[in-house]
Amino acid sequence: MKRRPLLAGNWKMHLNIADAVELAKNVAAAAEQSDRDVMIAPAFTALSAVAKALKGSRLFLGAQNVAWEAQGAFTGEIAPPMLTDIGVRMVIIGHSERRHIFLEDDAMINRRLRAALNYDLTPVLCLGETLAEREAGSTFQVLEMQLRGGLQEVSAAQAAQVVLAYEPVWAIGTGRTASTDQAQEAHAFLRRLLAKIYNKNLAETVRVLYGGSVKPDNISALMAQADIDGALVGGAALKIDAFERIIRFQ
Repeated sequence: MKRRPLLAGNWKMHLNIADAVELAKNVAAAAEQSDRDVMIAPAFTALSAVAKALKGSRLFLGAQNVAWEAQGAFTGEIAPPMLTDIGVRMVIIGHSERRHIFLEDDAMINRRLRAALNYDLTPVLCLGETLAEREAGSTFQVLEMQLRGGLQEVSAAQAAQVVLAYEPVWAIGTGRTASTDQAQEAHAFLRRLLAKIYNKNLAETVRVLYGGSVKPDNISALMAQADIDGALVGGAALKIDAFERIIRFQ
């Protein structure tokens, strides 16, 4: 089945509002091809201004996290309706930096994901193993635990709206990239697991992105793999020349 590619830029904790708006406008101008989707996820402080700058464009606006409650005493969190109110349509959940720096576990990630779905936000659920886990031969066990935990109590209809992002932790911001064979192997495993949890038709429709030192010079080889449907891009998404070459891959 032909799945529509998605190229997503995670800006992390970078850029002030003016710089974010300028970069967003440049990405919107570059994202002209109608056969693929492009998403950018600025810092929370820039979301509202970027949303206004992107009005009428083809870009999807994403957030980098979301709370599991609609309101309340949750200092530092951002509620789903606060995001939808300004035009956010997608949200990154379970990024390795949230898991390993802020110690978010699968249960918390699952609560965030279900809240996003309840407010019609498309979750981008991140999964991936550390270098120690890969060297121990437990990559697939880690991915299965994270996928099953993240999709706990999520119906098939809801799961069909989820985007997965495989991001080997050892390849994020390190300059190291999983080989195309390693990336494809992990993506194929996740798709088989989706078929086991839900059904084959759903597994064939869910998009699975690769994240981990994605660059202009490796995007085409990654996208040539049967089960890689796009990329979750970090550092290269902050440079318009690099990100434009990524989103215009052939």
